[in-house]
Amino acid sequence: MKAIGFKQSLNITEQDSFVSFETDVPQPSGRDILVKVKAISVNPVDYKIRQGSAKDVTLDQPKIIGWDAAGTVEAVGEEVSAFKIGDEVYYAGDLKRSGCNAEYQLVDERIVGKKPSSLSYEAAAAMPLTTLTAWEMLFERFAITGKDKGKSILIIGGAGGVGSIATQLAKNVAGLVVISTASRPETADWCRSQGADHVVNHKDLINEVRNAGFQYVDFIMDCVNLNFYWDAFAELIKPQGKIGSISDPKQPVNLVQLKSKSVSFHWELMFTRSSFQTEDMVSQSNILNSAAELFDQQSLKSTLNNTLQGFSVANLKEAHQLLESGKAIGKTVIMF
Repeated sequence: MKAIGFKQSLNITEQDSFVSFETDVPQPSGRDILVKVKAISVNPVDYKIRQGSAKDVTLDQPKIIGWDAAGTVEAVGEEVSAFKIGDEVYYAGDLKRSGCNAEYQLVDERIVGKKPSSLSYEAAAAMPLTTLTAWEMLFERFAITGKDKGKSILIIGGAGGVGSIATQLAKNVAGLVVISTASRPETADWCRSQGADHVVNHKDLINEVRNAGFQYVDFIMDCVNLNFYWDAFAELIKPQGKIGSISDPKQPVNLVQLKSKSVSFHWELMFTRSSFQTEDMVSQSNILNSAAELFDQQSLKSTLNNTLQGFSVANLKEAHQLLESGKAIGKTVIMF
């Protein structure tokens, strides 16, 4: 099968930052399914791992990354019960295993969902990682339920992949009032198209939120830079509110700033369950299946915004360059 990987952590513009190669099609066993990949998407985790996992070394075999895919089940392991050959699926995968930048991939059935029937492969491939991340933050870390309807949430980075679907889930499923951050006209328009009630400029966050009519907000979800916004978060969060982050801070944050308000802080990493093989791994399959129903009911829509035709080194490089620029809006997908 064809796969694309890297042997060194190089600048994306360098010739060998990605290389195409042939390798054997893996065979499933246990709870694994073998997926014939139809479309893949890229996320910041892709370029972070590409940049950091092979510094000052040359790997013996190219490393295959990629954590967003849609495709069809080609074979199943002997313990698989949720899927059969021919099923259409979508999933994000496992950081500790070979990724989806290949024609075939093995993935544990417990972290795979049935592809929304109303979405194309490309539209579906855009959604697993971001949907799981946003869903886990809102409904597990923040434990938002029906009783929270009408409360406010501030989403930092509303035009990004996670911010976009978090906006939809917060607005359309949880019934929250959504305040999203954006600083360019095109990103502000995108946030509104996802359902944001208010769009504020993150460059003057406290004043922008206050001018939008909110002295405090009930929830804050950071998708960008926890260190940069921490003081603003501590000021804007409502007493007994909740702050959560998916970003990668370079320095510790001062949790003492939250004590007077009895505010809780939450990390969210979608890969925790698969990395630690937690007892509730199957919840990710359940989340993806629940989300598929919402997509099919038109309560959610794909955040696909850019499609590249053809599984090639050039297209993978282009997708990574766009993400690294910090100007990506929504999701970029590569069709096989």
